[in-house]
Amino acid sequence: MRAKRRRLAFVVCGMVTLGAAASLVLAAFEDSIVYFYSPSDVAEHTPPPDRRFRIGGIVVKDSVIRGADATTVRFRVTDTLNTIEVAYTGVLPDLFREGQGVVAEGQLDSAGRFRADEVLAKHDETYMPREVADALKESGRWRGAPGGGE
Repeated sequence: MRAKRRRLAFVVCGMVTLGAAASLVLAAFEDSIVYFYSPSDVAEHTPPPDRRFRIGGIVVKDSVIRGADATTVRFRVTDTLNTIEVAYTGVLPDLFREGQGVVAEGQLDSAGRFRADEVLAKHDETYMPREVADALKESGRWRGAPGGGE
């Protein structure tokens, strides 16, 4: 019996240790997890202002407004159903254009504007981020990509 109890105590201690380690890992990852939302997702379920997330869609034509300092820019992103305004300070990627796919990472401010601290643009004619393509497919506005892309 004594050996059985010792084994049981060892197993219980091992399980408690594994549970504690898993809890610490999950708590550490919670701060670095960034969720993806389309403009329609933001309109339906507004994330809290302090939560970082990614938003993706198509840059609305004639919506890009550059500030006097040339590094501040505002533009609108749409998934064809809803649109959200994005404010960004920094150098935009070379491939950033109106009518093209974009993913921006940041958070909502108190006015409901998305404050981006990173903007990613598509890298060639056939690439579109999977989340953006899925959102466009759900909205029924997906045109497909030339050359066998998504």
